[in-house]
Amino acid sequence: MTSRRDFFAVNAGALLASALPRAASANTKTFPYAEFEQRIARKDFRDITKDVLPTPSMVVDIDMFEKNIKTMADYGKSAPILMRPHVKVHKSVDIAKRQVAMGAVGVTTATIAESELMSGAGIKGVLWTKQPASHNNIIRSINLTKRDPTFMFVVDSANVADWVEEAAAAAKVKCRVAVSVFAGLKRQGIENGQPAVNLAKRIASSKHMKLEGFMAYSGDASHTKTFAARRKRTAMDLAGVQETVALAKKSGLPGDIVSGGSTGTYNMDKDFGLTELECGSYVFMDSAYQRVGGKSNDEVYTDFENSLTVLVTVDHKLHPNLVTTDYGNKAMAKPTDMVKGMPWLNVINQGAEYGGLTWKDGGGEIKVGDRLDIYCSNLDTSTNCYDRYYIAKGNQIVDVWPIMGRSGAAQR
Repeated sequence: MTSRRDFFAVNAGALLASALPRAASANTKTFPYAEFEQRIARKDFRDITKDVLPTPSMVVDIDMFEKNIKTMADYGKSAPILMRPHVKVHKSVDIAKRQVAMGAVGVTTATIAESELMSGAGIKGVLWTKQPASHNNIIRSINLTKRDPTFMFVVDSANVADWVEEAAAAAKVKCRVAVSVFAGLKRQGIENGQPAVNLAKRIASSKHMKLEGFMAYSGDASHTKTFAARRKRTAMDLAGVQETVALAKKSGLPGDIVSGGSTGTYNMDKDFGLTELECGSYVFMDSAYQRVGGKSNDEVYTDFENSLTVLVTVDHKLHPNLVTTDYGNKAMAKPTDMVKGMPWLNVINQGAEYGGLTWKDGGGEIKVGDRLDIYCSNLDTSTNCYDRYYIAKGNQIVDVWPIMGRSGAAQR
């Protein structure tokens, strides 16, 4: 005979499930949510679906992701041009290792912390794309060089080159260095032509630095809309770089690397003198890149799939043509984001933990508790706000990759 206590114990799960939002109830019946983090830690993903994830969360469609990795790797082999993809977009050792496994000669990084992370994970050929201008960064660059002789970094200042030489001499190491030259972005890069070659000569003639070549990042070209306009801008931005490389070769300087490029310009950069690509966004793509247009479509960039979305929950529906979500300022929500499959919805900000969706036509079907996928606008800043990627095959979570290379004051 079943007691009243037994009855409620047996049926508590079913009663709870019946009260949950429709999307989650089918999975929550059997999923022991109290063990969520323990199961993530031991990679036991049984019954873990998108429906039970905390939100907002970053979710990667593994099939789209792998297609993107293969597309870029195949292009590099056919062009041919070397790949040294930028990790500032994903900040993930798991992804970097997959890129290297597909043929990348190394990776590029935005911070010394990212460099230490990737090198420490066993990835060779790390190129740090900022010069070490502080005592902290110089010492860390020297120490990383001692641990990993394949590590490289850039310099665009004679003063920094002298500081590096002095520190490298004291540590008895030889640093691999590329000269960062101007390619349209005013944030870095020495003037092309003789000034760049003079700095290259200074490095090549030093005892504790080895000249590897040049780096030239034409960042403004990458998001220029339409393929034709992007190619024109790339040609303009890299014209001086080609002059510098030609002059360096004429001067007999060593170094074969001319590194740069982006997801937006990957299929034209070789034509303007680059020997390797630092593309990063192609692994995930975002709403900003989707709008720049591609070689076959001026309106939508279709070369790579939007494999990453931010999963959000609708928390409130209290006013006409507006719902509130948990995708707010801290989660890096932006009005330029796009809702997957619902282009009539507009993303808005409502506070630190509050976002929103508005609409003029359509949208009335959205209910409290609904889960929606959003394409973020800028991968670099968005991934910096999250701790992990949930890797999905359809609705099933099949893995979790930590986002380990996030920037912070202590790391800089």
